[in-house]
Amino acid sequence: MNILAIILCVSFAFAVLALVVTVVNLVIYTRPPAALPAGPLVTVCIPARNEEENIAACVRSVLANRHTNLEVLVYDDQSTDRTPAIVRELLAGDPRVRAAETVALPPNWNGKQHACWRMGQQARGEWMIFTDADVRFEPECIGRALASASERNASLVSTFPRQITGTISEDLAVPMIFFVLFSYLPMPMMRSGNSPTASAGCGQFLMVTREAYDKSGGHSAFKDSMHDGVKMPREVRKAGFHTDLFDGTDLVSVRMYRGLAQTWRGFTKNAFEGIGSLGLLWFFTIVHLLAHVLPWVVAAIAASMWFSGSLTTDWRAAGVVAGVCVALNVIQRSILAARFRQGIVPVILHPVGVVFMTVVQWYSLYLAKTNRRAWRGRVGVGVAAG
Repeated sequence: MNILAIILCVSFAFAVLALVVTVVNLVIYTRPPAALPAGPLVTVCIPARNEEENIAACVRSVLANRHTNLEVLVYDDQSTDRTPAIVRELLAGDPRVRAAETVALPPNWNGKQHACWRMGQQARGEWMIFTDADVRFEPECIGRALASASERNASLVSTFPRQITGTISEDLAVPMIFFVLFSYLPMPMMRSGNSPTASAGCGQFLMVTREAYDKSGGHSAFKDSMHDGVKMPREVRKAGFHTDLFDGTDLVSVRMYRGLAQTWRGFTKNAFEGIGSLGLLWFFTIVHLLAHVLPWVVAAIAASMWFSGSLTTDWRAAGVVAGVCVALNVIQRSILAARFRQGIVPVILHPVGVVFMTVVQWYSLYLAKTNRRAWRGRVGVGVAAG
């Protein structure tokens, strides 16, 4: 057996593992039960920095929830557009909307984490939901999220909203969130215990109890981070509370970015932090190139050799193994695309998406090491942070 065939056998093993883990995780990642008849006060916390295009629609989608025992806190983080005026209109239109008291960004804080921390201190609810201004809630969202927390005996629940995309660059990058999550997160371990390493969450929807938030340190525990979706569940588990995930595809949605430039900036600001270490970045890079890029290249070369009549025995064997790997990749991405309404582009351009995300992760490492990560026009932490 030649060296290429041996490498492709390793590729096959990783491709099979990713598919199996994905199937197991999808069985566990269930939709929440029906909403409870009544529930505690919930405070929905929305940080807003230059969100004139989003803030009104977000707040109104929250207020339209059937779980009416709620309040909405908006933190206007030194916006320079029409966000303050829109927030004033929202305040006048519904007494459940409150403007959080704002202060200047202190040193060593990321802007979003500081805004959420300030809202966490001013929230009145027994439960708090931290979300983003570009997120949209369906009417059953809050009630069913509470039901999920009750069912799983969890002090923090999170979901990955349905991701709306409109360009090829978005189609390549955004669905990779689900590919990585369902390929590598050990959800059976997440559900059965409280290990911080087996936790996950999404900063677009983090619902946590007041008790768990306070005892875990809230956003102050990761004040310089740009990845609250990873950090908060870990801190809550370290404090002795259980966290869980539910499938909110039908309950909450978001269009994260618009076009290549926004997609690139958005992912590079925290992609490396989401991985957590250089060792894991090398591991993901090698595995992804072996199991999700190389087989497509080898299969294409073998196919061209077959069409030209120059296919050798070694390349025939390599082409067969590579073709099986490609089929496994396509099956995995097709399952994810169907479950999360992602369309066909992420499936047929799977290796391109993997390469794109790998480049994003390495560039994100560069930005992190040089303190050039930006959020909403702010770079780094402290007075110039975001």
